[in-house]
Amino acid sequence: MSSDSSEFHRIKRLPPYVFAEVNAMKARARAAGEDIIDLGMGNPDQPTPQHIVDKLVETVQNPKTHRYSNSRGIPGLRRAHAAYYKRRFNVDLDPETETIVTIGSKEGLANLANAITSPGDTILVPNPSYPIHPFGFVLAGASIRHLPVGTEGGKSPDLDAFMNQLERATRHSVPKPLALVLNYPSNPTAQVVGLDFYRPIVEFCRKHQIYILSDLAYSEIYFEGDPPPSILEIPEAREVAIEFTSMSKTYSMAGWRIGFASGNKKLVAALARIKSYLDYGAFTPIQVAAAHALNGPQDCVEQIRQMYKQRRDVLIEGLAQAGWQVPSPAASMFAWAPIPPQFAHLGSLEFSKLLMQEAKVAVSPGIGFGEYGDGHVRLGLVENVHRIRQATRNIKEFFRSNAAGGAASEDPEVRKQLYKEAGLP
Repeated sequence: MSSDSSEFHRIKRLPPYVFAEVNAMKARARAAGEDIIDLGMGNPDQPTPQHIVDKLVETVQNPKTHRYSNSRGIPGLRRAHAAYYKRRFNVDLDPETETIVTIGSKEGLANLANAITSPGDTILVPNPSYPIHPFGFVLAGASIRHLPVGTEGGKSPDLDAFMNQLERATRHSVPKPLALVLNYPSNPTAQVVGLDFYRPIVEFCRKHQIYILSDLAYSEIYFEGDPPPSILEIPEAREVAIEFTSMSKTYSMAGWRIGFASGNKKLVAALARIKSYLDYGAFTPIQVAAAHALNGPQDCVEQIRQMYKQRRDVLIEGLAQAGWQVPSPAASMFAWAPIPPQFAHLGSLEFSKLLMQEAKVAVSPGIGFGEYGDGHVRLGLVENVHRIRQATRNIKEFFRSNAAGGAASEDPEVRKQLYKEAGLP
Protein backbone atom coordinates (compact mmCIF):
# COMPACT_ATOMS: atom_id res chain seq x y z
CA MET A 1 0.00 0.00 0.00
CA SER A 2 1.34 3.41 -0.95
CA SER A 3 2.24 5.87 1.82
CA ASP A 4 1.51 8.86 -0.41
CA SER A 5 -1.50 10.71 1.07
CA SER A 6 -2.11 12.50 -2.26
CA GLU A 7 -4.00 9.44 -3.52
CA PHE A 8 -6.99 10.39 -1.36
CA HIS A 9 -9.78 12.32 -3.05
CA ARG A 10 -9.91 15.38 -0.79
CA ILE A 11 -6.13 15.60 -0.44
CA LYS A 12 -5.88 15.70 -4.24
CA ARG A 13 -7.98 18.87 -4.23
CA LEU A 14 -5.44 20.71 -2.08
CA PRO A 15 -2.48 22.36 -3.82
CA PRO A 16 1.03 22.04 -2.36
CA TYR A 17 1.24 24.11 0.82
CA VAL A 18 3.18 27.19 -0.27
CA PHE A 19 4.29 28.04 3.25
CA ALA A 20 5.83 24.59 3.76
CA GLU A 21 8.99 25.43 1.81
CA VAL A 22 9.57 28.63 3.76
CA ASN A 23 8.86 26.85 7.05
CA ALA A 24 11.31 24.08 6.16
CA MET A 25 13.98 26.65 5.35
CA LYS A 26 13.33 28.39 8.66
CA ALA A 27 13.64 25.12 10.56
CA ARG A 28 16.92 24.23 8.82
CA ALA A 29 18.38 27.67 9.48
CA ARG A 30 17.48 27.57 13.16
CA ALA A 31 18.83 24.03 13.48
CA ALA A 32 22.10 25.40 12.11
CA GLY A 33 22.13 28.04 14.83
CA GLU A 34 21.00 31.00 12.74
CA ASP A 35 18.90 33.72 14.39
CA ILE A 36 15.79 33.99 12.21
CA ILE A 37 13.39 36.83 13.02
CA ASP A 38 10.00 35.31 12.29
CA LEU A 39 7.43 37.73 10.89
CA GLY A 40 5.73 34.95 8.95
CA MET A 41 2.97 33.39 11.03
CA GLY A 42 0.20 35.46 12.63
CA ASN A 43 0.80 33.90 16.03
CA PRO A 44 0.49 36.33 18.97
CA ASP A 45 3.63 36.31 21.09
CA GLN A 46 2.23 37.97 24.21
CA PRO A 47 0.88 36.03 27.21
CA THR A 48 -2.84 35.90 27.83
CA PRO A 49 -3.82 38.57 30.41
CA GLN A 50 -3.31 37.27 33.93
CA HIS A 51 -6.89 37.64 35.15
CA ILE A 52 -8.04 35.30 32.37
CA VAL A 53 -5.37 32.74 33.21
CA ASP A 54 -6.29 32.97 36.90
CA LYS A 55 -9.94 32.22 36.08
CA LEU A 56 -8.89 29.15 34.12
CA VAL A 57 -6.75 27.91 37.02
CA GLU A 58 -9.57 28.52 39.49
CA THR A 59 -12.14 26.72 37.35
CA VAL A 60 -10.00 23.71 36.52
CA GLN A 61 -9.74 22.92 40.25
CA ASN A 62 -13.40 21.88 40.15
CA PRO A 63 -13.55 18.23 39.00
CA LYS A 64 -17.06 18.75 37.61
CA THR A 65 -15.56 20.88 34.85
CA HIS A 66 -13.44 17.95 33.64
CA ARG A 67 -16.38 16.20 32.02
CA TYR A 68 -17.59 16.56 28.44
CA SER A 69 -18.67 20.09 27.67
CA ASN A 70 -21.33 21.32 25.22
CA SER A 71 -20.55 21.51 21.51
CA ARG A 72 -22.68 24.66 21.19
CA GLY A 73 -20.76 26.32 24.01
CA ILE A 74 -21.76 26.76 27.64
CA PRO A 75 -24.71 29.15 28.12
CA GLY A 76 -22.65 31.65 30.12
CA LEU A 77 -20.15 32.08 27.29
CA ARG A 78 -22.87 32.48 24.67
CA ARG A 79 -24.52 35.13 26.84
CA ALA A 80 -21.18 36.91 27.31
CA HIS A 81 -20.63 36.95 23.57
CA ALA A 82 -24.12 38.33 22.94
CA ALA A 83 -23.41 41.06 25.50
CA TYR A 84 -20.18 41.90 23.66
CA TYR A 85 -22.09 42.32 20.38
CA LYS A 86 -24.58 44.62 22.08
CA ARG A 87 -21.84 46.66 23.72
CA ARG A 88 -19.54 46.87 20.69
CA PHE A 89 -21.91 46.89 17.71
CA ASN A 90 -25.32 47.64 19.25
CA VAL A 91 -26.51 44.34 17.79
CA ASP A 92 -28.95 42.17 19.77
CA LEU A 93 -28.20 38.46 19.49
CA ASP A 94 -30.29 35.64 20.91
CA PRO A 95 -27.66 33.50 22.68
CA GLU A 96 -29.84 30.42 22.21
CA THR A 97 -30.44 30.60 18.47
CA GLU A 98 -28.10 33.22 16.96
CA THR A 99 -24.68 32.42 18.35
CA ILE A 100 -22.54 29.34 18.84
CA VAL A 101 -19.09 28.81 20.33
CA THR A 102 -16.48 27.38 17.96
CA ILE A 103 -13.05 25.87 18.57
CA GLY A 104 -11.51 28.90 16.89
CA SER A 105 -13.08 30.74 13.98
CA LYS A 106 -11.14 28.57 11.51
CA GLU A 107 -12.83 25.41 12.79
CA GLY A 108 -16.21 27.11 12.68
CA LEU A 109 -15.90 28.19 9.07
CA ALA A 110 -14.62 24.79 7.91
CA ASN A 111 -17.41 22.91 9.69
CA LEU A 112 -20.07 25.27 8.37
CA ALA A 113 -18.70 24.67 4.88
CA ASN A 114 -19.22 20.95 5.40
CA ALA A 115 -22.69 21.55 6.82
CA ILE A 116 -24.10 23.61 3.96
CA THR A 117 -22.17 22.57 0.84
CA SER A 118 -23.18 20.03 -1.75
CA PRO A 119 -20.66 18.75 -4.34
CA GLY A 120 -20.47 21.23 -7.21
CA ASP A 121 -21.78 24.25 -5.29
CA THR A 122 -20.11 27.53 -6.22
CA ILE A 123 -18.56 29.71 -3.51
CA LEU A 124 -17.37 33.27 -4.12
CA VAL A 125 -14.12 34.18 -2.35
CA PRO A 126 -12.02 37.33 -2.63
CA ASN A 127 -8.46 36.77 -3.83
CA PRO A 128 -6.03 37.10 -2.10
CA SER A 129 -7.58 35.61 1.02
CA TYR A 130 -6.79 33.59 4.12
CA PRO A 131 -6.44 29.95 2.95
CA ILE A 132 -9.31 28.46 4.99
CA HIS A 133 -11.78 30.76 3.20
CA PRO A 134 -11.52 28.93 -0.14
CA PHE A 135 -10.12 25.60 1.01
CA GLY A 136 -12.66 24.98 3.75
CA PHE A 137 -15.16 24.82 0.90
CA VAL A 138 -12.82 22.97 -1.47
CA LEU A 139 -12.59 20.19 1.11
CA ALA A 140 -16.39 20.14 1.27
CA GLY A 141 -16.59 19.52 -2.48
CA ALA A 142 -17.39 23.04 -3.68
CA SER A 143 -16.09 24.93 -6.69
CA ILE A 144 -14.42 28.26 -5.94
CA ARG A 145 -14.88 31.39 -8.03
CA HIS A 146 -12.30 34.01 -7.11
CA LEU A 147 -13.12 37.72 -6.91
CA PRO A 148 -9.90 39.71 -7.44
CA VAL A 149 -9.63 42.60 -4.97
CA GLY A 150 -7.21 45.47 -5.41
CA THR A 151 -4.42 45.50 -2.87
CA GLU A 152 -2.25 48.41 -3.97
CA GLY A 153 -1.43 51.27 -1.65
CA GLY A 154 -3.16 49.79 1.38
CA LYS A 155 -6.47 51.19 0.19
CA SER A 156 -9.88 49.77 0.93
CA PRO A 157 -11.35 47.69 -1.89
CA ASP A 158 -13.17 49.67 -4.54
CA LEU A 159 -16.89 49.06 -3.97
CA ASP A 160 -17.95 49.59 -7.58
CA ALA A 161 -15.28 47.21 -8.83
CA PHE A 162 -16.23 44.65 -6.20
CA MET A 163 -19.91 44.84 -7.05
CA ASN A 164 -19.10 44.43 -10.75
CA GLN A 165 -17.08 41.32 -9.91
CA LEU A 166 -19.89 40.00 -7.71
CA GLU A 167 -22.58 40.59 -10.33
CA ARG A 168 -20.49 39.05 -13.11
CA ALA A 169 -19.63 35.99 -11.03
CA THR A 170 -23.28 35.47 -10.07
CA ARG A 171 -24.47 35.89 -13.64
CA HIS A 172 -21.97 33.40 -15.06
CA SER A 173 -22.08 30.75 -12.33
CA VAL A 174 -24.12 27.60 -12.82
CA PRO A 175 -25.51 26.74 -10.41
CA LYS A 176 -26.05 30.11 -8.73
CA PRO A 177 -23.45 30.78 -6.03
CA LEU A 178 -24.29 29.36 -2.62
CA ALA A 179 -22.24 31.75 -0.52
CA LEU A 180 -19.86 34.71 -0.50
CA VAL A 181 -16.94 34.95 1.94
CA LEU A 182 -15.88 38.38 3.26
CA ASN A 183 -12.99 39.21 5.61
CA TYR A 184 -12.48 42.78 6.83
CA PRO A 185 -10.12 43.79 8.37
CA SER A 186 -8.49 41.48 5.88
CA ASN A 187 -5.90 38.80 6.37
CA PRO A 188 -3.58 39.14 4.49
CA THR A 189 -4.14 42.58 2.91
CA ALA A 190 -5.10 44.55 6.06
CA GLN A 191 -7.85 46.28 4.06
CA VAL A 192 -10.72 47.74 6.06
CA VAL A 193 -14.28 48.63 5.07
CA GLY A 194 -17.23 50.48 6.56
CA LEU A 195 -20.94 49.78 6.59
CA ASP A 196 -21.32 51.59 3.27
CA PHE A 197 -19.30 48.78 1.71
CA TYR A 198 -21.47 46.07 3.25
CA ARG A 199 -24.90 47.57 2.47
CA PRO A 200 -25.08 46.97 -1.31
CA ILE A 201 -23.53 43.53 -0.86
CA VAL A 202 -26.20 42.57 1.67
CA GLU A 203 -28.92 43.89 -0.65
CA PHE A 204 -27.49 41.96 -3.60
CA CYS A 205 -27.12 38.71 -1.66
CA ARG A 206 -30.64 38.96 -0.25
CA LYS A 207 -31.98 39.46 -3.76
CA HIS A 208 -30.09 36.46 -5.14
CA GLN A 209 -30.38 34.30 -2.00
CA ILE A 210 -26.62 34.03 -1.49
CA TYR A 211 -25.32 33.44 2.03
CA ILE A 212 -22.60 35.72 3.40
CA LEU A 213 -19.86 34.37 5.67
CA SER A 214 -18.11 37.32 7.30
CA ASP A 215 -14.79 36.70 9.05
CA LEU A 216 -14.30 39.45 11.66
CA ALA A 217 -11.36 37.92 13.52
CA TYR A 218 -9.51 41.28 13.71
CA SER A 219 -12.43 43.36 14.95
CA GLU A 220 -10.44 44.78 17.88
CA ILE A 221 -7.01 45.20 16.27
CA TYR A 222 -7.43 48.62 14.67
CA PHE A 223 -5.33 51.79 14.81
CA GLU A 224 -7.01 54.62 12.92
CA GLY A 225 -10.49 55.85 12.20
CA ASP A 226 -13.68 54.19 13.31
CA PRO A 227 -13.58 50.67 14.78
CA PRO A 228 -14.30 47.99 12.16
CA PRO A 229 -18.06 47.37 11.93
CA SER A 230 -19.99 44.13 12.01
CA ILE A 231 -22.01 43.24 8.94
CA LEU A 232 -24.82 42.39 11.38
CA GLU A 233 -25.19 46.10 12.13
CA ILE A 234 -27.23 46.12 8.93
CA PRO A 235 -30.59 44.77 10.16
CA GLU A 236 -31.40 42.89 6.95
CA ALA A 237 -28.03 41.11 6.99
CA ARG A 238 -29.28 38.53 9.45
CA GLU A 239 -31.46 37.10 6.67
CA VAL A 240 -28.35 35.83 4.86
CA ALA A 241 -25.23 36.48 6.95
CA ILE A 242 -23.26 34.67 9.62
CA GLU A 243 -20.21 36.26 11.21
CA PHE A 244 -17.14 34.60 12.72
CA THR A 245 -15.21 36.24 15.53
CA SER A 246 -12.31 35.07 17.63
CA MET A 247 -10.63 35.69 20.98
CA SER A 248 -7.22 34.73 19.60
CA LYS A 249 -5.94 38.22 18.79
CA THR A 250 -8.20 40.37 20.96
CA TYR A 251 -7.05 38.72 24.19
CA SER A 252 -3.85 36.96 23.03
CA MET A 253 -5.67 33.63 23.40
CA ALA A 254 -4.62 31.98 20.12
CA GLY A 255 -3.76 28.60 21.63
CA TRP A 256 -6.96 28.49 23.67
CA ARG A 257 -9.01 28.02 20.47
CA ILE A 258 -12.17 29.95 21.24
CA GLY A 259 -14.26 31.64 18.57
CA PHE A 260 -17.89 32.30 17.71
CA ALA A 261 -20.33 32.18 14.82
CA SER A 262 -23.31 34.55 15.06
CA GLY A 263 -26.18 35.72 12.92
CA ASN A 264 -28.52 33.82 10.61
CA LYS A 265 -30.45 31.26 12.64
CA LYS A 266 -30.53 28.68 9.85
CA LEU A 267 -26.74 28.77 9.44
CA VAL A 268 -26.12 28.74 13.20
CA ALA A 269 -28.42 25.72 13.52
CA ALA A 270 -26.64 23.93 10.66
CA LEU A 271 -23.27 24.50 12.31
CA ALA A 272 -24.63 23.35 15.68
CA ARG A 273 -26.03 20.19 14.09
CA ILE A 274 -22.80 19.14 12.42
CA LYS A 275 -20.69 20.02 15.48
CA SER A 276 -22.93 17.84 17.63
CA TYR A 277 -21.60 14.88 15.64
CA LEU A 278 -17.97 15.99 15.62
CA ASP A 279 -17.02 17.43 19.01
CA TYR A 280 -18.05 18.07 22.60
CA GLY A 281 -16.93 21.67 22.55
CA ALA A 282 -13.89 23.29 24.09
CA PHE A 283 -12.76 22.30 27.59
CA THR A 284 -15.23 23.86 30.05
CA PRO A 285 -12.62 25.77 32.12
CA ILE A 286 -11.42 27.45 28.92
CA GLN A 287 -14.97 28.52 28.13
CA VAL A 288 -15.49 29.85 31.65
CA ALA A 289 -12.25 31.84 31.39
CA ALA A 290 -13.33 33.16 27.98
CA ALA A 291 -16.62 34.38 29.45
CA HIS A 292 -14.64 36.04 32.23
CA ALA A 293 -12.53 37.80 29.59
CA LEU A 294 -15.58 39.15 27.76
CA ASN A 295 -17.41 40.20 30.93
CA GLY A 296 -14.38 41.55 32.79
CA PRO A 297 -12.20 44.66 32.48
CA GLN A 298 -11.32 45.55 28.89
CA ASP A 299 -8.20 47.66 29.49
CA CYS A 300 -6.11 44.66 28.41
CA VAL A 301 -7.68 44.88 24.94
CA GLU A 302 -6.57 48.49 24.59
CA GLN A 303 -3.07 47.56 25.78
CA ILE A 304 -2.82 44.80 23.19
CA ARG A 305 -4.08 47.19 20.51
CA GLN A 306 -1.48 49.81 21.42
CA MET A 307 1.26 47.19 21.42
CA TYR A 308 0.44 46.24 17.83
CA LYS A 309 0.23 49.91 16.85
CA GLN A 310 3.71 50.58 18.23
CA ARG A 311 5.09 47.57 16.40
CA ARG A 312 3.38 48.68 13.20
CA ASP A 313 4.90 52.14 13.43
CA VAL A 314 8.39 50.77 14.09
CA LEU A 315 8.11 48.30 11.20
CA ILE A 316 6.79 50.77 8.63
CA GLU A 317 9.30 53.47 9.60
CA GLY A 318 12.20 51.01 9.62
CA LEU A 319 11.28 49.59 6.21
CA ALA A 320 10.98 53.12 4.80
CA GLN A 321 14.50 53.87 6.03
CA ALA A 322 15.63 50.70 4.29
CA GLY A 323 14.10 51.97 1.06
CA TRP A 324 11.03 49.72 1.14
CA GLN A 325 7.83 51.74 0.97
CA VAL A 326 5.08 49.70 2.61
CA PRO A 327 1.57 51.03 3.26
CA SER A 328 0.81 51.46 6.95
CA PRO A 329 -2.06 49.11 7.87
CA ALA A 330 -5.07 50.70 9.57
CA ALA A 331 -6.01 47.40 11.22
CA SER A 332 -5.04 43.74 11.69
CA MET A 333 -1.67 42.44 12.86
CA PHE A 334 -0.13 42.38 9.38
CA ALA A 335 1.53 44.63 6.85
CA TRP A 336 0.89 43.75 3.20
CA ALA A 337 4.11 44.73 1.45
CA PRO A 338 4.58 45.08 -2.31
CA ILE A 339 7.77 43.38 -3.42
CA PRO A 340 10.40 46.07 -4.11
CA PRO A 341 10.75 46.75 -7.86
CA GLN A 342 14.30 45.39 -8.05
CA PHE A 343 13.05 42.00 -6.79
CA ALA A 344 9.62 41.92 -8.45
CA HIS A 345 10.77 39.46 -11.12
CA LEU A 346 11.39 36.83 -8.44
CA GLY A 347 7.79 36.47 -7.29
CA SER A 348 6.78 36.27 -3.65
CA LEU A 349 8.06 32.76 -2.85
CA GLU A 350 11.59 33.30 -4.15
CA PHE A 351 11.73 36.77 -2.61
CA SER A 352 10.66 35.33 0.75
CA LYS A 353 13.39 32.70 0.53
CA LEU A 354 15.94 35.36 -0.35
CA LEU A 355 14.91 37.51 2.62
CA MET A 356 15.42 34.55 4.93
CA GLN A 357 18.76 33.58 3.42
CA GLU A 358 20.25 37.05 3.26
CA ALA A 359 18.41 39.13 5.90
CA LYS A 360 17.48 36.31 8.31
CA VAL A 361 13.85 37.50 8.28
CA ALA A 362 10.96 35.12 7.64
CA VAL A 363 7.81 36.46 5.94
CA SER A 364 4.80 34.86 4.27
CA PRO A 365 4.84 34.78 0.45
CA GLY A 366 1.74 36.40 -1.01
CA ILE A 367 1.19 33.55 -3.46
CA GLY A 368 0.11 31.45 -0.47
CA PHE A 369 -3.04 33.59 -0.25
CA GLY A 370 -3.95 33.25 -3.94
CA GLU A 371 -2.42 34.04 -7.29
CA TYR A 372 -3.36 37.71 -7.03
CA GLY A 373 -1.17 37.98 -3.94
CA ASP A 374 2.05 37.04 -5.71
CA GLY A 375 3.28 40.64 -5.96
CA HIS A 376 3.33 41.00 -2.16
CA VAL A 377 4.58 39.43 1.05
CA ARG A 378 2.85 39.51 4.42
CA LEU A 379 4.75 40.66 7.51
CA GLY A 380 3.28 39.86 10.92
CA LEU A 381 3.59 42.15 13.94
CA VAL A 382 4.53 39.15 16.05
CA GLU A 383 7.97 40.09 17.37
CA ASN A 384 8.80 42.73 19.94
CA VAL A 385 9.95 46.21 18.99
CA HIS A 386 13.63 45.37 19.47
CA ARG A 387 13.40 42.38 17.12
CA ILE A 388 11.41 44.32 14.54
CA ARG A 389 14.09 47.05 14.52
CA GLN A 390 16.72 44.36 14.03
CA ALA A 391 14.69 42.91 11.16
CA THR A 392 14.51 46.26 9.37
CA ARG A 393 18.25 46.80 9.87
CA ASN A 394 18.95 43.37 8.40
CA ILE A 395 16.69 44.13 5.43
CA LYS A 396 18.40 47.48 4.91
CA GLU A 397 21.83 45.83 4.80
CA PHE A 398 20.52 43.16 2.43
CA PHE A 399 19.11 45.80 0.09
CA ARG A 400 22.38 47.75 0.19
CA SER A 401 24.56 44.75 -0.58
CA ASN A 402 22.20 43.63 -3.33
CA ALA A 403 22.09 47.09 -4.90
CA ALA A 404 25.85 47.48 -4.80
CA GLY A 405 26.84 43.94 -5.63
CA GLY A 406 30.30 42.52 -6.31
CA ALA A 407 33.53 44.46 -6.52
CA ALA A 408 31.74 47.62 -7.60
CA SER A 409 30.45 47.99 -4.06
CA GLU A 410 34.00 48.64 -2.87
CA ASP A 411 34.03 51.98 -4.69
CA PRO A 412 32.15 54.53 -2.52
CA GLU A 413 31.12 56.64 -5.49
CA VAL A 414 29.88 53.67 -7.49
CA ARG A 415 28.05 52.38 -4.41
CA LYS A 416 26.45 55.79 -3.85
CA GLN A 417 25.21 55.88 -7.45
CA LEU A 418 23.85 52.32 -7.24
CA TYR A 419 22.02 53.16 -4.02
CA LYS A 420 20.49 56.20 -5.70
CA GLU A 421 19.34 54.18 -8.72
CA ALA A 422 17.79 51.58 -6.44
CA GLY A 423 15.99 54.28 -4.45
CA LEU A 424 17.90 53.48 -1.27
CA PRO A 425 19.06 56.04 1.31
